[in-house]
Amino acid sequence: MEFPGRICVVGSGSWASAIAKILLSDGRRKIHWYIRKPLVIQQFKQTGHNPSYLSQVEYDTSRIRFFSNLNVAINNSDTLVMATPSPYLKPTLRTVRADAMADKYVLTAIKGIVPDEYMPVSQYLNEIFNVPYDHICALGGPCHAEEVAFERLSYLTFASCDTSLAEKMASCFNCRFIHTTTTDDILGIEYGSTLKNVYAIASGICNGLKYGDNFQAVLVANAIKEMNRFVEVACPGFTRDIVNSVYLGDLLVTSYSKYSRNRTFGTMIGKGYSVKTAQIEMEMIAEGYYGTKCIKQLNDSKFHVDMPILEAVYGVLYERIAPSIEIKLLSQHLH
Repeated sequence: MEFPGRICVVGSGSWASAIAKILLSDGRRKIHWYIRKPLVIQQFKQTGHNPSYLSQVEYDTSRIRFFSNLNVAINNSDTLVMATPSPYLKPTLRTVRADAMADKYVLTAIKGIVPDEYMPVSQYLNEIFNVPYDHICALGGPCHAEEVAFERLSYLTFASCDTSLAEKMASCFNCRFIHTTTTDDILGIEYGSTLKNVYAIASGICNGLKYGDNFQAVLVANAIKEMNRFVEVACPGFTRDIVNSVYLGDLLVTSYSKYSRNRTFGTMIGKGYSVKTAQIEMEMIAEGYYGTKCIKQLNDSKFHVDMPILEAVYGVLYERIAPSIEIKLLSQHLH
């Protein structure tokens, strides 16, 4: 098989839809696409649009082979692109045999940790599904699905312990509106992608409390330093520049953009919504809610890094401390 072989996108949300848009952008490539609900597939084929997400984006469905059975999709594919929200990954793969992906290449486009397992996705795929690390690549960078889908110039970073795999993956996505780069810092990117969602919730909480731009700038400046402290301890031995777009850029866009689900979720909390009410009213999942608990658990049990912003968000989301009190206390730790 010549890499990447038959590519299958796993997931039907906005990010999965944006990724499919990129892969089809060359006008020639055909892809497989796993969408759980047969009715959604039927509507997709009839209209040429994803009926549930990014519904204004058009697709050439003649170049898409849809599957509603994940095992069949995996059996008929060579490279899998995991693009479900992190809390949905484990349920999505529930019926998949432990060895079904062992000979596949897997790109994880999931910006979060697997809840309850407290593992980055690459580690989960390796330990639970026997996918070799040199067959796993992670996708990161500042890339809101809405802008990618509408072909706004975006920059993506591909990470793998096998840099040649990262380069091959990147070549599949490089096009006129996507610029790519590569690194071997796969765990650093996965942890950074999780943390930026946590910090975006903090940014949203402050926005809801009507803290101004001056404070927000200090918060984000401290957040990137906190992220750096964590990844340096959790993933030592890598040469990384924390101000690169895959770390700082992703943090900035998630903390400030109108498209950011995590910032929106945090803003609702800051305005007085309960966590449960905010989750119900959100149209899409805020992965930072789960990432906060996961990173807190990992840090408390293994890494012991000073993380006051993470602690503040955890206090608001899980200990029901009033946002106004928690952020006031946090402000004393920022500089």
